Amino acid sequence: MKKYILFAIVLLTFSSCRKWLDVKPVSQVSEEDLFKTPEGFEESLNGIYTRCAQKELYGFELTGGLPEALAQNYTFTGEDYQRYQQTADYSYKDGFFIARKDAIWNGLYNAIANCNLLLYNLDAKKEILPADRFALIKAEALALRGYLHFDLLRLFGPSFKSNPSAKSVPYVTDFSNKVAQLLTVTEVLSKIITDLSAAKELIRPVDPIVSAGYRTGYNTDVPSTEESSQNLFLQNRRHRMNYYAICAELARVNLYMDKKNDALNNAAEVIASKKFPWTATADFIDPDPKNKDRILYKEQVFAWYIPALKDTLDARFNSGVKSLFIEENAGNTLYETGGVGAEDVRFKQWFKGVSGSSSFNRLELQKYLRDNDKNRHYLVAPAIRYSEMFYIAAECLYDTDPVTALALLNTVRYNRGMGIPLAVANKDELIKELVKDARKEFYAEGQIFYMYKRLHASIAGQRGSSIPPSDKIFVLPLPDNEIEFGNR
Repeated sequence: MKKYILFAIVLLTFSSCRKWLDVKPVSQVSEEDLFKTPEGFEESLNGIYTRCAQKELYGFELTGGLPEALAQNYTFTGEDYQRYQQTADYSYKDGFFIARKDAIWNGLYNAIANCNLLLYNLDAKKEILPADRFALIKAEALALRGYLHFDLLRLFGPSFKSNPSAKSVPYVTDFSNKVAQLLTVTEVLSKIITDLSAAKELIRPVDPIVSAGYRTGYNTDVPSTEESSQNLFLQNRRHRMNYYAICAELARVNLYMDKKNDALNNAAEVIASKKFPWTATADFIDPDPKNKDRILYKEQVFAWYIPALKDTLDARFNSGVKSLFIEENAGNTLYETGGVGAEDVRFKQWFKGVSGSSSFNRLELQKYLRDNDKNRHYLVAPAIRYSEMFYIAAECLYDTDPVTALALLNTVRYNRGMGIPLAVANKDELIKELVKDARKEFYAEGQIFYMYKRLHASIAGQRGSSIPPSDKIFVLPLPDNEIEFGNR
């Protein structure tokens, strides 16, 4: 891990504009200066979120890029994206693919290094911060460390279902230049759960989102209290690893580890909170662009704030023939528009049909289309959706309560315009329907590839084709530098 950690102190401060940093150029702020005040700790945490929002991470690649190509969600003809075809073909020796996946590895471990630097200084200088602020910052840093390691594992390690004792990725908890050794899948998952559980315990008493008076909403909603705090650091808790985001991530990780009771309990806590109301259809389909909620903002349990979204995500899908898109017939197949999906508002609002000059028409994604100045809500990319908690709860409940499990899935479908409830005969059918709906829900959000991998399920190709599950597909190669440093 040597080469990725040495740059952390510089990157921590690139988003700062506070006066207390003006004594030195931002790139030269020392660790000692950064952690002298409570504001310095806040700024360092903000810097981690900003780092994660860059285009090689959640600003594009981990949201609409590499995992979506692996999941067969795009048709590659646009000249700017034809190189992704090798990724979609699982050509893992292709230079373009290697550069992208290595940038993801480097970026995630760099963000983790920043978490570790912050955690080290929190414990070393605890007296600088009020107790509640110490707990909040430490919880978010621990939660982010767990979140980022989980995505590394989901990309570069075998799944728990496939090989729980296989070596996977390092779990880095120290800020140092020591080489971190590869741990088994089970060891990494256990450490993630430890970090997330500690974060959950720390943050619950101090997170404003837990209070009865905290109500989510759009920027201009009178009932919304997301910006009511006088302290900017405590506003918009859904743009951060808040208490319910930590519960939701624990639900994800426990399900990945086949700990269904723990997964269910955490998912149920998010659902029972009633903090994330289903988006009104009128808001989703509003013809006025400045009022339209394409992203289903109120349902975001956690979202990455990306002020440059128009340049990172929006532009990738709305640049004509140079865009990322899906061929029309393939899109119709994915959303089952010839039958049960005919009334699916996701398909109707997220895709625009375009007649092509080639032999087929295309569907251009509108999910990330935004106006920076007139948008109803902040420019964000989904990290954890409310609907995912229903998917997780349904999967965990089916063995003991199939009726409630199916009702949970039908609740998501109902709120997406499909009023006719599903009926399934067994758990295999439920899982099949869960995957189909999740693929529609998470389109261009970077999640469905991980679901295929967790279940060791076939990947649905375009026009009805199917790609058998295999670790040769699901496990991305480690960077050459990682092998060179001793991890094999």
